[in-house]
Amino acid sequence: MTHRSPPKCNQRTNTCLALVGIGLYAFAPPVSARVTQIHIRTTEAPTFGGTSFGSVGQYESIGGTITGEVNPNDPQNAVIVDLNRAPKNANGTVGYTATFQILRPLDLQKGNHRVVFELPNRGRTNVLGIFNDSGTANTPTSSGDPGNAFLMNQGYTIVEGAWDTSAPGGSFAVTFPIATNQDGSTITGPATEEFVIDVGTTPASQPLTYPGATADKTKTSLTVRENYADPPQTVPASGWDYTDGSLTAVKLTSGNFGTGPLGPTLLYEFTYVAQQPVVAGLGFASLRDLATFLRDAKTDDNGIANPLAGDVRYIYTVCSSQPCRTTRDFVLYGFNEAEHPQQKTDGGEHFDHERVFDGMLNWKGGGSGIFMNYRFAQPGRTHRQHIARWTPEIQFPFADVAFFDRVTGKFGSRLDRCRQTSTCPKIFEANSANEYWAKASSNLTTDGQGNDLDLTKTENVRYYLFASFPHGAGTVPGICQQPQNPLAPDQLLRALLLDLDDWASTGRDPPHNRFPRLADKTLAPALPQSGMGFPNVPGVIYNGVLHTGDLLDFGPQFDDGILTILPPEVSTPYKVYVPKTDSDGNDIAGIHTPDVAVPLATYTGWALRAEGDPLTADGCDASGQRLPFEATKTARLAAGDPRLSLQERYKDHATYVGLVTEAARRLQGERLLLQQDADAYIAAAEAAAVP
Repeated sequence: MTHRSPPKCNQRTNTCLALVGIGLYAFAPPVSARVTQIHIRTTEAPTFGGTSFGSVGQYESIGGTITGEVNPNDPQNAVIVDLNRAPKNANGTVGYTATFQILRPLDLQKGNHRVVFELPNRGRTNVLGIFNDSGTANTPTSSGDPGNAFLMNQGYTIVEGAWDTSAPGGSFAVTFPIATNQDGSTITGPATEEFVIDVGTTPASQPLTYPGATADKTKTSLTVRENYADPPQTVPASGWDYTDGSLTAVKLTSGNFGTGPLGPTLLYEFTYVAQQPVVAGLGFASLRDLATFLRDAKTDDNGIANPLAGDVRYIYTVCSSQPCRTTRDFVLYGFNEAEHPQQKTDGGEHFDHERVFDGMLNWKGGGSGIFMNYRFAQPGRTHRQHIARWTPEIQFPFADVAFFDRVTGKFGSRLDRCRQTSTCPKIFEANSANEYWAKASSNLTTDGQGNDLDLTKTENVRYYLFASFPHGAGTVPGICQQPQNPLAPDQLLRALLLDLDDWASTGRDPPHNRFPRLADKTLAPALPQSGMGFPNVPGVIYNGVLHTGDLLDFGPQFDDGILTILPPEVSTPYKVYVPKTDSDGNDIAGIHTPDVAVPLATYTGWALRAEGDPLTADGCDASGQRLPFEATKTARLAAGDPRLSLQERYKDHATYVGLVTEAARRLQGERLLLQQDADAYIAAAEAAAVP
């Protein structure tokens, strides 16, 4: 890859060779961009079947749509790719709409005046699933939907705001404009789609994110491979076609996508000339503007009341996976500063820098961003070791600490913009072990050159590894070689939410960092196996496959959000690492739940795919493994298992229960587990037939 020298400061990511001044913001004129209308479409008061929650009382459900305007000439918005090419309103602003949902105490005075602001994941809400152990739908209204009622008993208002252009219809949806050339003609350009075809799936066709601009197959490329490292094989033009003249989907002419030339587990890569790019970066503005409106405004421009007027004191984002990569870019691009002037609930105007979100609880955001603030964006894509490795998700700056990157010749961090305006939120970066294996998350706390970063420079961020956790819990093998890892994060996240609130609202220090480091040798290369520490478990293959430290060259216009080289040119200059394990195969560093501290099995954040050569298989995406210990020493020796049996670990049931109790109470004392969850762990141990 050829690097430009000297590198220029990049307005989108705010990275350069020298420190960036604040002049960009100091002289910015007041802007009028804001939520202009709020449309209340559904109201249910009370909701949840009239259930009352302790001293907080009943809840109300409110659903609707906001209409917003964004000034493309304001520096805070100019970072949105193609915003200046979107259709303008009469006042020179760009309009958009986004749906929302609010669950609030019927009597706001009885609530805690705090908003849990969820970013839905691909149009799905899971905030009650995570914090309330509830299996709810997107519009929870029945008496059983609150689950254990944790958030309601605490008095939180829950807000879900749409932001994602890739979310399916009927869910949390947005309407953003299509960019055009200055003369009004259609914008065209290259785009690459990846079609992941797994075992048991044989779709007849695959949709495209954007319609094709031409049916000329000489301007396209379709390749197929089984594993990421395999050389791509070209599918000839005679072997595929568009499904119809709309050029919105493709199909194989010789069969379904699951029956291609390599087998049932395939990665198809389709590069074509696309048209009609949506201004997807407006998703950042829609989140910012909804939160600012709910905190500050009395009414919209038509006099419709803000449902939370005068109530909001603190707003905390919560997310899982994809939307956490969005919050990381949200901060990177400077969107945690509210636009002004903004009507305040006291009737005045406010022109100082105002923080949008006071805190962010990121669960499984990894060390990367999202494919959103680009021309022909695809926010629904996500890198893993196996999939989507050709999208611009992982780009410098990776970390919250500013440093000079010798690979790109750039200097910066993800917090540069918010530091310039004193609008950085308090941030918890909580990750599973899978993020290290499947998404190169060591980039978050290392420089990629073999050195730890000095995290004392990120006084507003804390880092937590949930030791031995998967990205997504499971029990059966599915497409993986072994039964999947069932560990779920709910108990830890409940405690961290209250810790985040304490930190942001009272200044109380949160639990200290708990993550692997190179310095103490709890972070290590995946190979050799002996160096990483993973035991030789009978019947379990370990090949050390992981997401490499890639550098992707998308062409000379990449800093402007325009990809011209597709697929990109790929090199792997960065070093990446994974959590080192103990002799059982469980992670040494991080937060150890009683499942990991007093184990009945080995729990891994990685897994391998079942199809193809098992020795060279790719990673099994978001999954981990649960590898049970043998019950007795005799069985262990017969199996050749180096890990101690349950019988050897726990001489009797009381010993096991005592160790679980000690582990649970320790976490409770460290403010990483609530009492009710500690009690539940102990009760489960008492009921278990161990040893």
